[in-house]
Amino acid sequence: MTGLMLLIFAGLLILALPVGYALIISSGIAVITVGGSPSVVAIVKLFQPTQSFPLLAIPFFILSGNIMMGGVLGKKLIEFATAIVGRFHGGLGQVGVVGSTIFGGVSGSAVAEASALGTMLIPWQKKEGYPPAFGAASIAAASTIAGLIPPSIALILYATVSSQSIAALFLAGVLPGLMLCTGFMLVCYFSGRLRNFPRLSEVLTVRRVLKISIAALPALVMPIFIVVLLRAGIATPTEVSVVAVAYGLLVSGLLYRDLTMQRIYQALVGTCVTTGVVMLVIMASNLVGYVLVVENVPATVAQWVMETLKSPVLVIVMMNFIMLFVGMFLDLPAAILLLAPTFVAMGNSIGMDPVQLGVMMTINLSIGLFTPPVGTTLFITAAISREPVGRIVKELLPFYAVAVTVLLLFSYVPALTVY
Repeated sequence: MTGLMLLIFAGLLILALPVGYALIISSGIAVITVGGSPSVVAIVKLFQPTQSFPLLAIPFFILSGNIMMGGVLGKKLIEFATAIVGRFHGGLGQVGVVGSTIFGGVSGSAVAEASALGTMLIPWQKKEGYPPAFGAASIAAASTIAGLIPPSIALILYATVSSQSIAALFLAGVLPGLMLCTGFMLVCYFSGRLRNFPRLSEVLTVRRVLKISIAALPALVMPIFIVVLLRAGIATPTEVSVVAVAYGLLVSGLLYRDLTMQRIYQALVGTCVTTGVVMLVIMASNLVGYVLVVENVPATVAQWVMETLKSPVLVIVMMNFIMLFVGMFLDLPAAILLLAPTFVAMGNSIGMDPVQLGVMMTINLSIGLFTPPVGTTLFITAAISREPVGRIVKELLPFYAVAVTVLLLFSYVPALTVY
């Protein structure tokens, strides 16, 4: 049954069918034909995950991000990032990295970040004399930090599949997100210094910097607000997501006074589209998970890996290679939902903490978002900058080095995630 499902799935991907549909068709055929189960079983398994209360957090966090980033606040965040790092070497590249980190604390979506920040920053970088390919590369890489900074959609999905605490995963995701931010900023700094990128000539006074910082404060405190509420046990992730929507409405409506019915409508439409895509993959992955569980695939694979490799170090190396390969072809949500059940079993067999595994998976699969041939953020920024993908990939090489270094640290040092 599993073999037939994988064969059909691979064929449908080659035919360029969207991942969600390919998963539903391949697993559905496998269940009904080889599995011998009635079609109602497949339908029930598709419907089942939509009744999960924790998953309600996803549309609400997406909505809060759309509300807050669709107006003045997005510009205030860019002004803040520019005031902090814009005057240094590679300043406009660093603005994109800092902006991505802050945006990640609001949107939780790398694809949304790449589109929003790329549209704002890449034309500005080109105008100031930066190589367009470098600007596209910095945004493509930095936007993936959203997968780690709370409220990360990827970590919510992993928590759902692995039955782990969303609060613990959110807290564990902050440090790698900040480390990637620091590493990417250093790449921009040394690239700007060695290649003599133009520097912003505007000199900001302390008073001006303070004014800009206060204007951006509502977005800056958002991830702290989320982690504190969750860690203190004041609210569940779903309740926090609803509070985040109310917070976004209040900030946009009362503080910035830019909330209109048109903006609310656009935020709702964007949320519905994004949620629909994510939920389709979740539904399909649940049916795939049913096929794997029926045939005991996760436990069998975990046992085979331990008997073959024996060393936990080699097991982690193998998991990382598999994830890097899969991440090159599948988007982050689909890859997490498909790999997590098997990898959690493998992690348990070597004594790896599930929270550490979740962070490792998210970092690893996020690299796939800016890696050919299907890197989503890579192709978004390539379209915005109108640069060849090959030229952008060349500029991405130092960013890959930073991301892989951070990945290795969090793969082999449990103390960085388990505290």
